[in-house]
Amino acid sequence: MPSRSERPEFRPGGVRDVAGGILALSIATFLAITTELLPVGLLPLIGDELGVSEGVTGLLVTVYAFMVAALALPLTLLTARVPRKALLLATLVAYAVSNALGAIAPDFALLAVARAIGGLAHALFFSVSIGYGARLVRPEFTGRALALVTAGASAGFVLGVPLSTALGTAAGWRASFWMLAAGCALTVLVVAALLPPVPGGGLSHGGIGRASRRTRLGIVVGVNTVVYLGQYTVYTYIAVLLLASGLPLPALGPALLGLGALGLLGIWFAAATLDRRPRAATILALVAIVAALAVLGWAFPALAGVLVSAAVWSAAFGGMASMMQTAAIRTGGASPDIVGALVNASANIGIGVGAALGAGVLAWPGLEWLPFAGAVLVLVGTIAVLVARGAFPARAPGAPSTDQPAP
Repeated sequence: MPSRSERPEFRPGGVRDVAGGILALSIATFLAITTELLPVGLLPLIGDELGVSEGVTGLLVTVYAFMVAALALPLTLLTARVPRKALLLATLVAYAVSNALGAIAPDFALLAVARAIGGLAHALFFSVSIGYGARLVRPEFTGRALALVTAGASAGFVLGVPLSTALGTAAGWRASFWMLAAGCALTVLVVAALLPPVPGGGLSHGGIGRASRRTRLGIVVGVNTVVYLGQYTVYTYIAVLLLASGLPLPALGPALLGLGALGLLGIWFAAATLDRRPRAATILALVAIVAALAVLGWAFPALAGVLVSAAVWSAAFGGMASMMQTAAIRTGGASPDIVGALVNASANIGIGVGAALGAGVLAWPGLEWLPFAGAVLVLVGTIAVLVARGAFPARAPGAPSTDQPAP
């Protein structure tokens, strides 16, 4: 008979535990995403000081992402019996070490090593946090819970990346790494205080679901990969795009702050729709991303057109993480922790390959083609969602039917 920790219906406590747990996970997610994307706004500064090109500097995102892609599932399986809270705290300590080491790195090689340590932490953090968030609530509220947890990710876009970019332009990019190292250390204390303990994740569903569920899970994971691939082919070089459009360097941080803030609209939209009309919400967001990227490409290098289209793009992508996570968990193709590992790995395959692909596009045919490359890739994911009705159903489990009033 499976232990209590292996049962998918296990919940750690009451309303206070749920609220505190979601808040702790959201704060930790904010630091995790900010750590992952820290180089994005600092690419020109890092490249100038260390004597490498912007394309090579962008590989700092690739190294990080490939560590996650390669290790998310193996590490999740290896630590399946380890208490989730202890594991999350360990990843936050590793984030702090990664950022501190990056702050003192004398050359690009050591900075890449520091990023690899962060990637190792990231491989476990999101795999565990996705499953953790799903366990805190009943299945019919999974979408809202994951949207609130991933609000921390949007906050990373809204506050973390822009503020670290602003600090980097004012005080040097190393100051941003130091600030984030301190933030990660502080978050260890916050998570220790607020997050309710949960035993090891186990391997519910035997780790793998029935064939049809596995197929649906595979489709969601595939869509997640290609959407993130398209997103990060462009977003990794958003600072380069904005500066090439005529944005002054001192305005880069505030511009990223404004664009990131619009991602909160996507989080709000996901929280409002994922437990009722998840398919329609996902398709609408994807179509908006494709359209915005295409318009961005046509508008470049006119700054006004680039900013407006980037605003729509940022808002549309804001809820994408929770949309894909929720769809994957609802397939029932594996335990929440295994699903979290697969979603985590696939997203980072997209991020890493996207950064590398973007570097290739920068080299040839050139910067102006980046948005079009991203739009085509996200369009492929959109078509897959339109076709795969089973993997992306119209209604969530437990949601009221359209011919009945909501309670």
